[in-house]
This record gives sequence, C-alpha cells and structure tokens, in this order.
Amino acid sequence: MKKLLMIGSTLAFGLSVAACDGPKENSAEDAGEQQAEVVNDQAESAADAGKITDAQADQATSQAEAKADAMEKQGEAADNASGN
Repeated sequence: MKKLLMIGSTLAFGLSVAACDGPKENSAEDAGEQQAEVVNDQAESAADAGKITDAQADQATSQAEAKADAMEKQGEAADNASGN
C-alpha cells in the first residue's frame, strides 16, 4: 500500500510540474521529441540494415535527444522572457 501511495504521489507531482510549463516550452518540447523519435527510428533502421553500427545509432539518438532538450530550454527561456 505504501508503494502504491508513493507512486501516486510521484505521478501527481510530475503532473503538477508539467502543468507549470509555458506554451512555448511545451511546443518546443513536443517538436524536439518528435524529431528525436524520427532520428531514432532512422538510426535503428540503418543499424538493422548494416549501414551503421549500433554504437553509431545510439550516438545519433543521444545527439537528437540532446538537441530536443536544448529546444525545450530555449522554449522555457522564451516563456520566461514573455512572462508566461
């Protein structure tokens, strides 16, 4: 029961933090995540086809995720600058 309560509290906290994001941050985060997913799919396909190694696919995915994080931070900065 304690474990269930802790999980529920964690989820509620996560949702409350997510609700604090501004519109530009949310938009940038969504766009970055979509781009990272496309890169990940392409990298996995290329690795499966033997065109690149698994390590190269992982690196491409990591770089795309880092770019997505940077996009989110830029969106957050834009929200903060505009008072959102």
